[in-house]
Amino acid sequence: MNNNTCISIPPLAQTMDGDHFFDHRCIWVNGPVIVGAGPSGLSVAAALKQQGVPFVVVDRADCIASLWQHRTYDRLKLHLPKQFCQLPNFPFPEEFPAYPSKFQFISYLESYANHFDITPCFNETVQSAKYDETFGLWRVKTLSLSPKPTQVEYICRWLVVATGENAEKVVPEFEGMEEFGGHVMHACEYKSGEAYRGKRVLVVGCGNSGMEISLDLCNHDAKPSMVVRSSVHVLPREILGKSTFEVAISLMKWLPLHMVDKMLLIIARLVLGNVEKYGLKRPSVGPLQLKNAAGKTPVLDIGALQKIRAGEIKVVAGIKKFRRGAVELVNGEVIEIDSVILATGYRSNVPSWLKENEFFSSDGIPKSPFPNGWKGKAGLYAVGFTRKGLSGASLDAINVAQDIAKSWKEDTKQKRKSVAARHRRCISHF
Repeated sequence: MNNNTCISIPPLAQTMDGDHFFDHRCIWVNGPVIVGAGPSGLSVAAALKQQGVPFVVVDRADCIASLWQHRTYDRLKLHLPKQFCQLPNFPFPEEFPAYPSKFQFISYLESYANHFDITPCFNETVQSAKYDETFGLWRVKTLSLSPKPTQVEYICRWLVVATGENAEKVVPEFEGMEEFGGHVMHACEYKSGEAYRGKRVLVVGCGNSGMEISLDLCNHDAKPSMVVRSSVHVLPREILGKSTFEVAISLMKWLPLHMVDKMLLIIARLVLGNVEKYGLKRPSVGPLQLKNAAGKTPVLDIGALQKIRAGEIKVVAGIKKFRRGAVELVNGEVIEIDSVILATGYRSNVPSWLKENEFFSSDGIPKSPFPNGWKGKAGLYAVGFTRKGLSGASLDAINVAQDIAKSWKEDTKQKRKSVAARHRRCISHF
């Protein structure tokens, strides 16, 4: 927090909430406050560091990239080759495989933070962020309970929202869930299928997480049934030794999006066969168009489809209601199960703390789509909401850092001129 001023309110001004006294501190930040210490927040911080702009990064967790460290399953690997997932100005180690594991990616992020000397303020939960129109500044209030309850108000000219699209788990409500009696968890709590050997597990959701968790359960001798409620695109992860994503990027240089979609679907049919006969109905809109329009990522198959063909992963219809030790599906089928894993996705939590409704929509995503969703009004910025993964977040981070650096340097130049002018006036009086 270089060049930031900390103003502590005297103990007599402490407030009491329940059984706790809260210390209050007010900190002027001579640069932006970045909310979120995941890949997006780290990317912005690194780019600002290179521009010589001071900043503060706050995060509610106790580490960088808490989603990756605390809320992902052990077998997870990057879905895209590493060259499409590296953060700005810091390539992956050459010895890393094409698709790094989650543990390798975490190691890479820690090296990134160390390389650029980024030290976030951990265990600080943002309670509110509001623009003070009177002073033209942002007021960001955080709460920390360790080592002692402390409320901090950061005052700054620029605010970067980098909490991303996956800040909070989505847990749908189902009729009869309280009667089920078995173990229920969200995918963010799942680590390995080891504890499910021999168990009948219902996996709710057929995205990349649902598919991979079902595959992992299979590999640990569990008996997974996967709920497929809506249509889904399933593509091979690689085509003739090249990643499907890389092939798509190359094709888009020469062909319109809808033509690339058609080619991908033809290739998928040739490589994977007709997946609809296994209960995996394809959407009417192509995979790339659907990703751009709705943010729905196609599933990149890494082995689950083979298990589905073999009957080791059972594809089932949507859920009507739960019963004691069983689930009734919308087609009337009743399946006895022991556990439920909800691979039902995540959502943004921005509306819960950002007091602003022009830049962000009610679902916590910038209203303007990529590539124009990174800059709002009054010094408000967003990184990690592009629906284009790590590469999209990196592009936004570079744009944000350059824009803030330009304003910050102009401000600094004006302040130096003002100080020099006052100094000359003082000398002239002697």
